[in-house]
Amino acid sequence: MVKDARDKRATASSDRPVLIMVTAGGRNDAEKLGEGLVEGRMAACCTVIPMVHSFYYEDGQLKREHESLLLIKTVESRAKAVQEYVLANHSYEVPEILQIAVESGSPAYIQWLADQVSLTPTDRPLNT
Repeated sequence: MVKDARDKRATASSDRPVLIMVTAGGRNDAEKLGEGLVEGRMAACCTVIPMVHSFYYEDGQLKREHESLLLIKTVESRAKAVQEYVLANHSYEVPEILQIAVESGSPAYIQWLADQVSLTPTDRPLNT
């Protein structure tokens, strides 16, 4: 029995999708990080939620901050590169970087995600 080529690619890849969440000081900071990750093929897609409200203790005082949330969609094999990029380019001394395993999702989207991060930055078509 011959399988569809998409099924072969999906089963051949054991690289599981992950979602990495990063807070940033503002929308511009989050967008800059996200664009760099996508351009560098470390992430297939990044989504910026422009404003979230964060509460935490720092130096014994309750802090209330307005931040932006960056949602980074990638695969496990690229997660370390994503974290290294964020650490090197983030304005915070200790940025929030949380990685969550994606248990399931649209098979077509998950395949697209894997395809996007498997290409080199020069493989991506130019916008015309």
